[in-house]
Amino acid sequence: MIRVDALWLAVEPLDLRAGTEAALARVVTVFGAARPHHAYLFTNKRANRIKVLVHDGIGVWLAARRLNAGKFVWPRDAATTLSVTRAQFDALVLGLPWQRVGEAGIIRVL
Repeated sequence: MIRVDALWLAVEPLDLRAGTEAALARVVTVFGAARPHHAYLFTNKRANRIKVLVHDGIGVWLAARRLNAGKFVWPRDAATTLSVTRAQFDALVLGLPWQRVGEAGIIRVL
């Protein structure tokens, strides 16, 4: 498996027709650099698809996920980027309200 130490979410949507090079260019533009063992998440305007770019220390991986029904919960009025925990990431990719998941999976906000 690929080691991921940090997960970052880009608030602004990305044209998900973009391939690896375009996604990497967007990571450098938005986050300043693609750091080893970091994952960068993007969504499209409709928030029904996400792409994750991971730098594994040697190269980059690009993965995509699409919801057949519903939307991913994506902030629209936050800062340009957000850091998310592994528990929040796990909820996000399932389409769940990940902002409500706290440390160790504890839900603190209803």
